[in-house]
Amino acid sequence: MTTLAADAASVGNPALNIAIFVAFVVITMTIVIRASKTTKKASDFYTGGGQFSGPQNGFAIAGDYLSAASFLGIAGAIAVYGYDGFLYSVGFLVAWLVALLLVAELLRNTGRFTMADVLSFRLKERPVRMAAALSTLTVSLFYLLAQMAGAGGLVALLLNIDGKFGQGVVVAVVGVLMIAYVLIGGMKGTTYVQMVKAVLLIAGAGIMFVLVLFAVKGNFSQLIADAQATVSGSASEAVAGRDIAAPGAKYGISDMSKLDFISLGIALVLGTAGLPHVLMRFYTVPTAKEARRSVTWAIALIGAFYLFTLVLGYGAAKSVGPDKILAAPGKENSAAPLLAFELGGTIFLAVISAVAFATILAVVAGLAITASASFAHDIYASVIKRGNATEEQQVRVSRITVVVIGVVSIVLGIAAMGQNIAFLVALAFAVAASANLPTLLFSLFWKRFNTTGALFSIYGGLITCIGLIVISPAVSGKPTSMFPDANFDFFPMSNPGIVSIPAGFILAIIGTYVGGRRKENAAKQAEMEVRSLTGVGVEKAVSH
Repeated sequence: MTTLAADAASVGNPALNIAIFVAFVVITMTIVIRASKTTKKASDFYTGGGQFSGPQNGFAIAGDYLSAASFLGIAGAIAVYGYDGFLYSVGFLVAWLVALLLVAELLRNTGRFTMADVLSFRLKERPVRMAAALSTLTVSLFYLLAQMAGAGGLVALLLNIDGKFGQGVVVAVVGVLMIAYVLIGGMKGTTYVQMVKAVLLIAGAGIMFVLVLFAVKGNFSQLIADAQATVSGSASEAVAGRDIAAPGAKYGISDMSKLDFISLGIALVLGTAGLPHVLMRFYTVPTAKEARRSVTWAIALIGAFYLFTLVLGYGAAKSVGPDKILAAPGKENSAAPLLAFELGGTIFLAVISAVAFATILAVVAGLAITASASFAHDIYASVIKRGNATEEQQVRVSRITVVVIGVVSIVLGIAAMGQNIAFLVALAFAVAASANLPTLLFSLFWKRFNTTGALFSIYGGLITCIGLIVISPAVSGKPTSMFPDANFDFFPMSNPGIVSIPAGFILAIIGTYVGGRRKENAAKQAEMEVRSLTGVGVEKAVSH
């Protein structure tokens, strides 16, 4: 195993890798600086002034959504577990149908900057905004944690950095770059970086897809057979006994693991429609029609990419092997870079890894601006200042929040290094589906829904989900846990979605009936219904 670790850690040329990384950072920072010259108002900083077209925003959504979890985590999960790893891709993609059919257009018609704008339209503003902002910050931090952990493992592999200290330095550098992107360019700069990153990521994955299939003359069945042969020759008995073409390698070991898979699937499918950084992208287009177009473009791009990951995962299992992948810094997250090295050598590895690094930077920038906008717009301007804050004050507070979020995410990212980032992102999806989605749907579609129901749903879903995560095997009790030496895994499943998501919906219903009927909500509810379905009045609301 020591030899394997040495082999895995010696791929590529560190100097070349750094040079390509720096070149990408310089190019994207130039784009961000140019974008900053047109960032004048709060709407420019938060939503890019709502000036992006549907196709542009579709590429940006793909760039925001196709995170390190998609490229590194899923490819690694397929390489090590086969069929069960691909279930992440299925869940992440199907989720967009929920976002398209239930959320995108209605949200664009009723909101302005953040999810809390929608919720507070017909509910009591201050308590609902506070709850929505806290939920947004929590989901964003979970997601940031995953991206930071991925950055540590990826760059450690490429620069021959071993040990937690070196990887921690890498995480800190990513955090500093994230802060710089957002402070300088706001949403406009971040959106352009996400568009560039989406093109690079899909093109890079597409090239690897073609090379892997070319090696087996386009015969996907032969690819699976070759991958199975490599897996069967593993030095680990547990790995060697896996059938990577059949379900069960990860989630079929026991009845509880099967239930864990159902929980994961529910979280992935329902979580996207509640992710704050995805929801905020619907406000960067001028009309609801463009919001719908942007989601259609995003589905096409994301769907193509996830088909690529299936071939990349099996290609990594065949050409690299799970032993070498698990021995590398970053473990499962190193599968795609190691496959790039096998396919095209040092230069191709450096290019693909720079794309992966770009992926992380673009996603963390999007998360940071979402979290900072939520704090400044919802907590500072609406709760603390009671609507009396100027746009300049909001943007200043937002910039300060970005720095704070960056520091916190660096600390959490260092603690999460070594975890599979697709799994960590799935936890963020569970929190979003438990706390945000029930409140959004009921606010849009249930006339009787009230403030008490919203608070019960957000706080109840949030507390239930995070509480179950803390006492799950994801945090303690197993060698792969965040704290493997501790043992307080009283909840048997790694993903809490199967319990916490229904709890969020049930608590919303209970809270609504506890709160009772309020006649003053009727007019606002009727106005919101008309606006959400027709868009009447939205231009006036956005222009203020």
